[in-house]
Amino acid sequence: MKKIIKLLSIALVVSLLFFACNKHTSLITTVDQTLVQDIPTSSKVPAINDIADFDKYGYGTYHIGPGIPYQIRTDLMPSGYNYSSVTKAATLLRFFTISDIHLTDIESPAQLIVFANQMGGQGISLYSPLMPYTTQVLNAAIKTINDFHKQVPFDLGLSLGDMANSTQHNELRYFIDIMDGQPITPYSGTVHDPIRGANNDYTDKFQAVGLDKSIPWYATIGNHDHFFLGSIVVTQGIRDVLVGSTIYQSANVAHPDTFSYSCGTLDASTPNASIIGAGRLDTFKNIPTVVADSNRRSLAIQDFIKEFSTTTSSPVGHGFIQSNPQNVLGGCYSFIPKSSVPIKIIVLDDTQADDDPPFEEGIYGHGELSNGRYDWLMNQLQAGQDSNQLMIIAAHVPIGVVKDSTAAVDWKPEPGYTGQTDLIKQLQAFPNLILWVAGHRHLNTITEFVSSDSIHPENGFWEVETRSLREFPEEFRTFDINRNSDSTISIITTDVDPVMENDSLAALGRKYAIASNQIYGINGPKDGQLSFNAILIKQLSPTMKNIIAKIGN
Repeated sequence: MKKIIKLLSIALVVSLLFFACNKHTSLITTVDQTLVQDIPTSSKVPAINDIADFDKYGYGTYHIGPGIPYQIRTDLMPSGYNYSSVTKAATLLRFFTISDIHLTDIESPAQLIVFANQMGGQGISLYSPLMPYTTQVLNAAIKTINDFHKQVPFDLGLSLGDMANSTQHNELRYFIDIMDGQPITPYSGTVHDPIRGANNDYTDKFQAVGLDKSIPWYATIGNHDHFFLGSIVVTQGIRDVLVGSTIYQSANVAHPDTFSYSCGTLDASTPNASIIGAGRLDTFKNIPTVVADSNRRSLAIQDFIKEFSTTTSSPVGHGFIQSNPQNVLGGCYSFIPKSSVPIKIIVLDDTQADDDPPFEEGIYGHGELSNGRYDWLMNQLQAGQDSNQLMIIAAHVPIGVVKDSTAAVDWKPEPGYTGQTDLIKQLQAFPNLILWVAGHRHLNTITEFVSSDSIHPENGFWEVETRSLREFPEEFRTFDINRNSDSTISIITTDVDPVMENDSLAALGRKYAIASNQIYGINGPKDGQLSFNAILIKQLSPTMKNIIAKIGN
């Protein structure tokens, strides 16, 4: 026990020293404190849409908990490696990641709200009372990122996908316009003001703060950007429902039965965005309708990508559209963030193709590199290796985090690789690959891929997942990639809770996110669900050691 306490104490001291050396001490991160959801004061569980009862039963509150020190991870290093005397020699790259905000047009007639209560904890993806506040939550996150940038500038930002909730044009425009700092009108169909006055309800128009114009940001395609609610190929029937006034009707997608259902939507004329039109069709006399809106149209991937050209922030196209067509394959592209630093970022669309069948569970949420994407990735990695560039892969779906071939985050085999294990082995043939960043699972997990060759530990790489901005704790990540005094690389990754003023609509969204966790039974810590701060050490090849050693000297 004494040995364990001593080791933890050493880790805490090193963590605090590293934190101080990176000059982040005046900004609050999860190293300083965490937000911990309270235990409800009553055993009574309110209905997920019974917002008026949340306060009555003590749902939706949190308290400040202790910070989470950086874990020093040397998993990729040779046996016996000692990090205790290592210091930072130079900063190579600093960036942030956001993921899975699922900006939601709550009045969309094409949703699956009726099935949320049948899906346990997974129901949170179909309905949460946070949904009306996603635009305000993203705006709060961007404001917090700007505050960090003022003290320690970012070189870039990465959105890791699921910007839209369900492929809709207006949902994607919410995202781009918030990043651009445009006026945001967070409703569709017709004008609403359920609580008379300005800045006091979720439909009120507001001025987005916008990402600091000096920070270039780049985007990655997620399964919700690609598929209906992230799971279903968008058919012509779904396209027609989206722009129409009739609420989507479907068989039971949660627990199949013999009934048909009206899937429900939200009434933005009510203060709490009441659920309407959700239930078995045979129980309705009159199913409510919504006001049709052409801005709800579903965007095919090509049109989704084109939309990023309409922006006032940099770069135009946000990576998807570049002057060099050889560098771009649909939603895949690469770029060099800093001409003075040999680091290349490879942005990978690893969502499933529309024309491929889903796995057994019928969900189009798996990882996949079909239609030339595998060859493109291998060519990009080889080009980076040949050019003596360190490489980061940014993708929506993580790799190697599940072993069950029917799980909705497993990978479909394609020509070139037989599955995840084979693809990971091929990735490890490129020792300059240092990091894979991903979203998708709404977790903060860190995964090590250790080299199978003990003589060449540089063949290992790290994977870091970023939690969803839609589910509590709604967090983003910062990354500092440093050269160390012993010519290794440190990847310092930190979770950050966006600042949300107590009386703001974003804070109300946080309250409802907490209540959603509590009601759906997502109450306690699970692997990767809490914040996870780490200093990840990576060995370099002799060639890259010599090249990196010249930076910062």
